[in-house]
Amino acid sequence: QVQLLDSGGGSAQAGGSLRLSCAASGLRYSGNCMGWFRQAPGQEREPVAFVYSSTGSTVYADSVKGRFTISPNDGNRIYLQMNSLKPEDSAVYYCAADLWWGDCRLDREAYDYWSQGTQVTVSS
Repeated sequence: QVQLLDSGGGSAQAGGSLRLSCAASGLRYSGNCMGWFRQAPGQEREPVAFVYSSTGSTVYADSVKGRFTISPNDGNRIYLQMNSLKPEDSAVYYCAADLWWGDCRLDREAYDYWSQGTQVTVSS
């Protein structure tokens, strides 16, 4: 059974940095995408960044390109380095995994496994 455990959320000032971590258990080494979605109050859950285990290819939401970096995916743990944070980055961040062969999908319905979520709050 696949389980995802995330950590590293917290508070930061605008322009600051935070790093999220997601540890996976029971996930196959190849043929999966891992990454993060986020959800702010009253808004839809939206994709943030994902990495494909077999090739290391990544995909980012336009809103975070150049500021966030997702680490390689070895099937066990990934990190999301968030720099130059903005107040609009404030949300609950959910780690997710998709058993998939190919470039990572951005549709939340495609993701089979989810973490409990970690809060990120950025103040101006």
